[in-house]
Amino acid sequence: MDYVVDFICNGVFIVPVISWFIAQVLKLFLNLAIKHKMELGMLWTGGGMPSSHSATVGALAAVTGWTCGFGSVFFAISAIFAAVVMHDAMNVRFETGKQSTSIKRIAELVNNLLIEKDEEVRTEKLKELVGHTPLQVFMGFTIGVTVAVMYCIIMGHGYECFAGGAAVI
Repeated sequence: MDYVVDFICNGVFIVPVISWFIAQVLKLFLNLAIKHKMELGMLWTGGGMPSSHSATVGALAAVTGWTCGFGSVFFAISAIFAAVVMHDAMNVRFETGKQSTSIKRIAELVNNLLIEKDEEVRTEKLKELVGHTPLQVFMGFTIGVTVAVMYCIIMGHGYECFAGGAAVI
């Protein structure tokens, strides 16, 4: 049972999860403000403002650095991981979304031509919102770092540099 309590109380795990959740809820309300309709699917979808991926990995890197030391191997691993995820969100996944938009347009043309001919040939709709703009990534990262710093301050974790070891929070 101690393992479960340790896992649930592990700030390096909890802070990124909380950051992800906050980013997803913000995404829901920003979508509500812009489109004037509540789409609960926004709570678990990728893409859009802010980037929940960036919030998660930003929080992970920040809380790891704060608790294990910014000179630790743990921070180095989490920071590199965060950089790769955010780069992917802005580039690879963003381009995938643009390609999806183009394919969707082509598919609509094909579907309109085949509407009365062959239903088996019709194409399915693709998700277009899969990547992020640099602003969306930056805002997600900012949310993650903010949540991590707030957590560390509220929990009373001062910055400590552990030479070769991890802090238990």
